[in-house]
Amino acid sequence: MSSRPTVKPLTFDRQTSWTVLKTQFDVVSSTNGWTDFDKASQLVASLRGSAAEVLQGITTDKLIDLTTIEKALESRFGDSHLMQFYRTELKTRQKPGESLQVLAADVEQLMSLAYVECPLDVRESLAAQYFVDAIREEDTQYSTRLMDAKDLKSALAYSMKYEAERTVSKTSRHIRSIETADGKSRKRDDKFDLSFNRLEKLLNSSVAAKKNTPRRNSNVTC
Repeated sequence: MSSRPTVKPLTFDRQTSWTVLKTQFDVVSSTNGWTDFDKASQLVASLRGSAAEVLQGITTDKLIDLTTIEKALESRFGDSHLMQFYRTELKTRQKPGESLQVLAADVEQLMSLAYVECPLDVRESLAAQYFVDAIREEDTQYSTRLMDAKDLKSALAYSMKYEAERTVSKTSRHIRSIETADGKSRKRDDKFDLSFNRLEKLLNSSVAAKKNTPRRNSNVTC
């Protein structure tokens, strides 16, 4: 019978989000088959730097209580007190030069922080709304809003398709404009050539007529 695989314990020094660390810690503890006592011990041992200072506010008898330790870390480093900040950030419009893909990625990341407790389907719907509201180009925003996407992925796909078609349409109009201008220019050139040819024929006819006219005798006898 194979033994359970052992995953190396993590360390927490505030360089990463406590929410992210907590998720990773739960996976590691489950894989290693830790009891709550093991979890508490490993979590205490994982703290580094300022994160370890949280332990100073916990009584000795509670340092082996997983719930107490997690609540202390959540209170100090958790994202719950930043939720309003993240929700405000979601209302930021698309930056100049920022692609729709980058905007969607930002919205997705902020949604995971601002609406942690919301069901997935609710988060998806809200993410689509925030994404559409943030689109900078008015025509793209209006068209995507009419599509009424139910999730961020659908809203992004439609908005990118709309912008691509819009770009192709602009290019086609520009080419037609150039072709029309070239056509008018060629017509002017043709008219000029026709007028020039007519003038040349008239001049040639005039010269020929003069050559065929008999000269008067200049020797006059009285």
